[in-house]
Amino acid sequence: MKTTLMNGLLATGLLFGSLSQHAIAADYNFPHLETVGSSQIKIAPDMAEISVQVSLTKNDAKQAKVAVDQAVAKFINRLKDAGVDKNAISSANLSIQPQYHYPSKQPKELVGYRASRQVVVTINQLAKLNDILDSALEEGINQVQNISLKSSDETAAVEQARQAAIKDAKQKAQSLAQGFDRKLDGVWEIRYLNQRPVQPVMMRMEAMQSDVAESYQYGQVSVEERVEVVYRLK
Repeated sequence: MKTTLMNGLLATGLLFGSLSQHAIAADYNFPHLETVGSSQIKIAPDMAEISVQVSLTKNDAKQAKVAVDQAVAKFINRLKDAGVDKNAISSANLSIQPQYHYPSKQPKELVGYRASRQVVVTINQLAKLNDILDSALEEGINQVQNISLKSSDETAAVEQARQAAIKDAKQKAQSLAQGFDRKLDGVWEIRYLNQRPVQPVMMRMEAMQSDVAESYQYGQVSVEERVEVVYRLK
């Protein structure tokens, strides 16, 4: 009877919940149903993490290193003047690569050395983001690699979303059991699928804006949670 009921549900697309690969592989030898609880919460960002880089080519490796070190040092001083805590700045990296020219049918020629340094900054005041980006460019930083918007309320939002996903799973289980004239007999298994908050990566620049700072439109941070639950049936 169990096999017949399961085949019928699969054939009609009415299988309780959405089976994960683990559930498909599991061999439950008792009446049960599965539900998937999910939720999504959107919160306004109030922080940003930016990743910028300076890359310069000079005649020798030392010149290249000195040039990028100077650009990074000036930018860090600007950050400190803007009130950014030193613990929010990461810049301890350096890459130096020889640069070659490859003439046709001739040996390669060394033409210089390219040095690169990356600076990652956490900005706790989103209103300062535009000014900090401007200061980076003014001090010789020539690549903006990534801008990730974040929220200081992210931990609380994750917990709120998780509880909403649990509630969603419970409501679905109760509704399904009632609809099939069955009763729940407790939770047998819980599978929590950890989600990472979806961060808006880049900001959208809108045209026809007179105020440049206001032309940066900050999206919302989307927090999603998902939980799978196996219930025994009476």
